[in-house]
Amino acid sequence: MAFSSLLRSTPSPLLEASRADLSPSASAFRPSDRSKNHEAAGRQKLESMAYMFKYDSTHGVFPGTINLLDASTLEINGKQIKITSKRDPAEIPWGDYGADYVVESSGVFTTVDKASAHVKGGAKKVVISAPSADAPMFVVGVNENTYKPSMDIVSNASCTTNCLAPLAKVVHEEFGILEGLMTTVHATTATQKTVDGPSMKDWRGGRGAGQNIIPSSTGAAKAVGKVLPDLNGKLTGMAFRVPTPNVSVVDLTCRLEKSASYKDVKAAIKYASEGPLLGILGYTDEDVVSNDFVGDSRSSIFDANAGMGLSSSFMKLVSWYDNEWGYRYSSLVSLPEAYCWFNQPSVGPDRTHGIGGGLRGDSSCSFLHKQRV
Repeated sequence: MAFSSLLRSTPSPLLEASRADLSPSASAFRPSDRSKNHEAAGRQKLESMAYMFKYDSTHGVFPGTINLLDASTLEINGKQIKITSKRDPAEIPWGDYGADYVVESSGVFTTVDKASAHVKGGAKKVVISAPSADAPMFVVGVNENTYKPSMDIVSNASCTTNCLAPLAKVVHEEFGILEGLMTTVHATTATQKTVDGPSMKDWRGGRGAGQNIIPSSTGAAKAVGKVLPDLNGKLTGMAFRVPTPNVSVVDLTCRLEKSASYKDVKAAIKYASEGPLLGILGYTDEDVVSNDFVGDSRSSIFDANAGMGLSSSFMKLVSWYDNEWGYRYSSLVSLPEAYCWFNQPSVGPDRTHGIGGGLRGDSSCSFLHKQRV
């Protein structure tokens, strides 16, 4: 049944439950009815998930097809996606589903020990879509060639690290970075508050997201040292949360080892964007603003007109990133592709293995996991 027709024809499970509660009969509490109510509630959650997938306030309306096959199965562009809801990842039957790679994106299970629960459920590899305290960290285009098949749990770092690392890699390899400070001007995220409210860990973080520019901490710059060991201890930074819905920008101010003009630095970045880092690092010399990068799948897009050089060794470099789409493309598609490339040499770059419903290529793990926390 098409999703649009489902909305018109399916009665609200909550409405039906309310009617049962008002009835003088106690039938609403019979085990069989509880089961029916549970199934109806599950279907309603799936309807909500389909709705949110189809309509996105930032990225627009999904142009493909979405169908609800049953209380636990979505079909998107002809690909069936099983939906589960478990508090313990070990209870998700990934093995029964034939899932090769699982993207752990709840933000809760971010250590090797916690993320390993997915392996207990039958998954072969797990990509943590966040920085991790102990999992090997990879940024596509920077250090994925250091991956070893024995690494079952890895981290894809953060969206900001995925923007900064490719830029820092090019500059460091060409000119050497002695030290640097990074500032990310970051779009609002779901963890922020719409109006002022309590935030025990970060008082400023509790202020209304739509009303303020909020200074915040970030470990993104330090994390670059994990994927580029030569830069370990040489970079640090902070964030400003701003009231825009999507797209963020990194400002890297650094001191170079080799003398170079800003023109030289731009040329090196442009070369990398058209060659070894094509599709990962972008380059623009147009007068762009943040909305121009909504839906851009590249991890980092260098803005040649926004940066500047103070001297032959002191530079300000600016690079944009869609902190939603660009990062999700990296963690859901690019990193699992790298897994495949190193584990199965016969699999070419035109074939995609990843989570997210197999919406691209021939995916062997077409599943979404809605984590209840």
